[in-house]
This record gives sequence, structure tokens and C-alpha cells, in this order.
Amino acid sequence: MEIKDILRNKRIEMDMTMKELAEKVGVSEGTISRWEAGEISNMRRDKIAALADALGISPLVVLGVDEDPKVPADGQSQSYYEDPKARELAEFLHCNPDYSALFDAAKSVPPEDLEFVRQMIERMGGKD
Repeated sequence: MEIKDILRNKRIEMDMTMKELAEKVGVSEGTISRWEAGEISNMRRDKIAALADALGISPLVVLGVDEDPKVPADGQSQSYYEDPKARELAEFLHCNPDYSALFDAAKSVPPEDLEFVRQMIERMGGKD
């Protein structure tokens, strides 16, 4: 099922109008309509989180990612959310979307610079 259909079906299942959903998400009714029509594929992170909250679904669903990816060859689950630390970080980012900019920025930082930044944060008292 396509994301646009998931959004529409979930909204209808929750007996919510486009206008009601738009108010909860902080966008116009027209934006909801265009999301449900598949006319807008790129959403801002804060809108993904708000939409997921309003519809009671995971932000991963809004992004079109399977919530519980599996590797069928060995039967071992590859779900990040089974790792308590990954689950904690994912929840933190879900509740604090502004911090995701730090994670995005860190992707392009060389490992030695990232280690330097980590040490500086520890020195400032941010460890744990």
C-alpha cells in the first residue's frame, strides 16, 4: 500500500476530516489533500512527526519504511527498536525533532573529528 493511501485510510479510520488533521499537524487542508493524493512526496521532519502523532502511527510508516524489518535468510530480526539504546535514541529524536539536525550533521564529520566533539561534550558535563 502506498503512503498516500495509508495516510488517507488512517485518517478515515480515525473519523477525522482533512481540516481536523491539518489543524493537528499545523498545515493547510490543501496540504493534507495533496499528501493524500500523492502530489507532495517530501515532508519536513517536524510535519512527519506531527502527522504520525495525529494518526497514531510510527514516523517510519509516513516515510514508507517497514516498522519491523526482518532478514528472512537467518530469521534474525534486524529491527533497530529491539536494541534498547537505539529505541531510546529514536524516541528522543521523535520527541525532539530539532536534535535530528545534529545527527544529520554528524554523518559527514570524519571519525576523528566526531571523537573530538564527543570528548568535548563529555568535558562539558554532557556524558550520559
